[in-house]
Amino acid sequence: MKFPPYLFSRILPVAVRNLSLQTAYLSLHQTRNAIPPNRFSLSPCPSKTEKKKGKESYLTMSSPSKRREMDLMKLMMSDYKVEMINDSMQEFYVHFSGPNESPYHGGVWRIRVELPDAYPYKSPSIGFVTKIYHPNVDEMSGSVCLDVINQTWSPMFDLVNVFEVFLPQLLLYPNPSDPLNGEAAALMMRDRGAYEQRVKEYCEKYAKPEDIGAALEEKSSDEELSEEDYDSSDDAVAGQPDP
Repeated sequence: MKFPPYLFSRILPVAVRNLSLQTAYLSLHQTRNAIPPNRFSLSPCPSKTEKKKGKESYLTMSSPSKRREMDLMKLMMSDYKVEMINDSMQEFYVHFSGPNESPYHGGVWRIRVELPDAYPYKSPSIGFVTKIYHPNVDEMSGSVCLDVINQTWSPMFDLVNVFEVFLPQLLLYPNPSDPLNGEAAALMMRDRGAYEQRVKEYCEKYAKPEDIGAALEEKSSDEELSEEDYDSSDDAVAGQPDP
C-alpha cells in the first residue's frame, strides 16, 4: 500500500519527533538509574507570573533607603539635571524637557520631587516649580493630580520611569474631565487650537531653557550673599569688646 506524497510529508516529521522523544526518555531513564536517589530531580520551568514575582521581589528586597539611593543614582546617570535640597536623598529638583510632538516641546521645567519614607511602595510626590499651563496641574502651587501616578504606581517603577513615562504621558494626553486648572480644561474642550497656543505662550514666557539657568545662578548668588552676611555679622560680634 502506497501512501500519498502529501500524507507521507505529514507523517514523517511526526515519526521522527516521536522517535527522538523515545530516545530522550530512554537516555533520561538510564541516567536516573545510574545516579543515587535524591541527587537528581526535574523541576518545571517557572511561569511568567513566577518570573514577574521574582523580579519584583529582587527590586524591592533592599531597604527603602538603599532603594532611594539606587534610583536617584540611576536618574543622575540618565543625563537628567538633579539639584539636591539640603543634601537630602528624599527631596530634590529635576530638569524636565517637554516631549516632542506636543505644544510643550522646547520648554524646560524644574520639577520638585519628594520621596516618602515608604518609597518605593508609595509613589513619589511631584510638583512643577516652573509655571505650566495644563488641565491636570495646579497653576498656583504646581501640584500634579495624584491619580495620574497613584493609579498605576508599582514598586517595580523607579524615578527614571517618572520622567520618561509618567510626565511625558501627562503632557501628551491631558485629562480635562478631572482638572486642577479649570480654565485650562475648559479652554481645551472648547477650542483645542486656542489651548495649544496658550500652552506655547506659557512655554515662551516661563519655561525657556535659559530662564532655568538664570534662576539657578540667581539662587546661588543669593546663597553666597547670605553666607557673607552671616560671616560679617560673626566678625562684628567677635570684634566688640567685652563689657
